[in-house]
Amino acid sequence: MTLENSASPKSSWWSIVGKYFKQDFLPILTDLRLAIALLLIIALFSVSGTVIEQGQSPAFYQANYPEHPALFGFLSWKVIQVVGLDHVYRTWWFLSLLILFGTSLTACTFTRQLPALKTARRWKYYEEPRQFQKLALSAELDTGSLDSLGEILRKHRYKLFQEKDNILYARKGIVGRIGPIIVHIGIVSILLGGIWGAMTGFMAQEMVPSGDTFQVKNIIDAGPFAATNVTKDWSVRVNRFWIDYTPSGGIDQFYSDMSVLNNQGKEVDHKQIFVNQPLRYHGVTFYQTDWGIAAVRVKINNSPIFQLPMAPLDTKGKGRIWGTWIPTKPDLSAGVSLLARDLQGMVLIYDSTGQLVDTVRAGMSTKVNGVTLKILDVVGSTGLQIKSDPGIPIVYTGFAVLMAGVVMSYFSHSQFWALQKGDRLYVGGKTNRAQVAFEREVLEILDQLSLQPKIEQTETIST
Repeated sequence: MTLENSASPKSSWWSIVGKYFKQDFLPILTDLRLAIALLLIIALFSVSGTVIEQGQSPAFYQANYPEHPALFGFLSWKVIQVVGLDHVYRTWWFLSLLILFGTSLTACTFTRQLPALKTARRWKYYEEPRQFQKLALSAELDTGSLDSLGEILRKHRYKLFQEKDNILYARKGIVGRIGPIIVHIGIVSILLGGIWGAMTGFMAQEMVPSGDTFQVKNIIDAGPFAATNVTKDWSVRVNRFWIDYTPSGGIDQFYSDMSVLNNQGKEVDHKQIFVNQPLRYHGVTFYQTDWGIAAVRVKINNSPIFQLPMAPLDTKGKGRIWGTWIPTKPDLSAGVSLLARDLQGMVLIYDSTGQLVDTVRAGMSTKVNGVTLKILDVVGSTGLQIKSDPGIPIVYTGFAVLMAGVVMSYFSHSQFWALQKGDRLYVGGKTNRAQVAFEREVLEILDQLSLQPKIEQTETIST
């Protein structure tokens, strides 16, 4: 009877793949040099994402990063948009770097850190004097006992293990072996939080006149799984926007008094925001970033109050100014232009020939083209940057875990062996860090035994 190989081609193929992964690919993936290289590349592109403005319009990059001359000789608006430097943190290649780096750390944890921890948790008793010769520090004493030595080791926070009357093992600082694993978990958590935020977060910009209610609509950057309709069940009202000016006329600070409203129009949250003091609601953050002039409220003779929108004018980089045109005759055959630079209430009035007619403040009236024009108010608008990043809690948790792991890593894993044989007491120990401090501790332990032994160092201790 002939026995045939029962292994299928499919199982043989998987066996070959598994062997290649274990012998060839896994050592490369867990190589420290690869992890350092990936970390440097991620840091480099993260810096570029901080220096280069993110999520702006194509016109912005064309104006600020021209082709001639290109920044550094190569960085132009075309390069930025082709490579994706205008939205670095959402590009496929940046997310791939994060995934590869996280995979490398995870593989290193399972192939190196966990086995090292498992090894540290195992020990064996030294039952022969010659075994102490391979330790960093060892001594042969003619006095002392294991009982007294055990009490001293307990005072030094060692955990004792003893099965026979004449042998002893003690250790402390096993948490130091856990620290690197916790560090890896923290870093991977940060990477996962960054990836999750890039895939599900969004950024929007809104310019909202004082007194208006809005929902987030103007999305300028969003991940493929972003819930951009996150505000559909609630809205935000800008109750008032105002600017504090310095005595010299410069802007000191600008403020927005904002209310969050539910579908029934009832206020569910309220906050006065300014720069670096945003409003946060249901994972969406509203930052105060800009301002503008939305409209001017006027009255002509005894007419009703008109609110005329004002638009920004092109000043060729010579400051910000807003303007509008108001008719002074019913057939629109004549009118005047109103210009304003800020929200201090000063309005400049120009006729159709471009001549300055008058300068008035809010609440004042003037005669133009045979009518009385009264400026009631200049209405400001608040510029809001709106962000949603569901990955932030994961990132913050990862940082906390990372810091805890760093602290844990500073603990030394110290081990101590002792053997009582006849009237001789053999002691020795080793540690994975802080060799000099451990040597001093061993000397202190021997001093507490009221002994003056000659310590034999079986190998050189590096400091």
